[in-house]
Amino acid sequence: MQQTRVACIERSRHEIADVLERLGTSINELELNTWQLRTLSAIKNCRTAALGGHIDACDNCGNISISYNSCRNRHCPKCQGKNREDWIAKREEELLPVPYFHVVFTLPEAINTQCMHQPKMVYGILFETAWATLSAFGKNNALQLGMIALLHTWGQNLSLHPHLHCIVPGGGINEAGKWQNSRKDGKFLFSVKALSKVFRAKFCEKLKQKMPIEYQKVRAGLWKQAWVVFAKRPFGSSKSVVEYLGRYSHKIAISNHRIRSIDDQNVVFSYKDYRQDGQKKTMQLSHGEFIRRFALHILPKGFVKIRHFGFLSSTWKCSKLKLLQKNLGVKLIEKAGKKIFLPKCTCCKIGNLHPIVVFDNRGPPAWYIGASQNTFPCLVN
Repeated sequence: MQQTRVACIERSRHEIADVLERLGTSINELELNTWQLRTLSAIKNCRTAALGGHIDACDNCGNISISYNSCRNRHCPKCQGKNREDWIAKREEELLPVPYFHVVFTLPEAINTQCMHQPKMVYGILFETAWATLSAFGKNNALQLGMIALLHTWGQNLSLHPHLHCIVPGGGINEAGKWQNSRKDGKFLFSVKALSKVFRAKFCEKLKQKMPIEYQKVRAGLWKQAWVVFAKRPFGSSKSVVEYLGRYSHKIAISNHRIRSIDDQNVVFSYKDYRQDGQKKTMQLSHGEFIRRFALHILPKGFVKIRHFGFLSSTWKCSKLKLLQKNLGVKLIEKAGKKIFLPKCTCCKIGNLHPIVVFDNRGPPAWYIGASQNTFPCLVN
């Protein structure tokens, strides 16, 4: 029986969890590994009675309501908002008054089979060689660079398309320990043609070292055509950098809002066809094929998909980054204590909700049944 889902503001009409409900035990026919199945189970149960929940009371109108717990899985489309906001807040503290560039390193289709069977190894090499490529160009200018890299593995139609979105400050630390732009005008990072050639060479060499047998299988495909490293013009401002990070930092393969319809057999979702100038289209897949494609983008357990390098790494941030900010005229603001977030009441839209009862998957206490419209006068000012 389909479990009741908690209502929320701007709730999507259709959800990945609904597809999983309809697929049922047929999911076992997809030959997914145990980690993928465990992740999909968490998404299916997110904000349902299966994970337990709590009863909240409003401190303004006294209305009580029920909320089911989130799964907090990083692949869940309903659990990324809070993580995204927390992560962006930390990145805002690290911004420098310098040009920032958006650089994308993409793997060719020839490596897709290895990505499916040994994702931890291949994606690890992708991070390693992308940074080695940029770092080499920095060293040619006697600069220590910095980079934040975010792994995305999907295309708009849920196909496998591994690539790194990287935020790269347009310069680095010179031998005197001072900031220096990679170019005087700050409008250019490095030649993308040169970056592409070096990236391919470094990736293939590292793949050959760590996966010699697999490398021989795909060698011809990797060298068949030129690789493309994409680099955008610098962001207009530090605010633009933060806005970008907000869009990309905690994205998943597909959001619930892109799902247009679900029937007994198929799922219809929207996507942008970038081969035709980003034209908006829809695609129809069976329940099984939709979940199979979604599962391609479930990362291995413990794999870190956002990494910091160079002077943006954790080692630098603990000691030298604040000094660099100070030298560049950044006003450092004393970090305030962590705020306690209380959700707003959906009834009066004014008061805050306070948890008064916590329950497990056996469900809410008997007294709550039919009591959602009652009030608690002691909580009203």
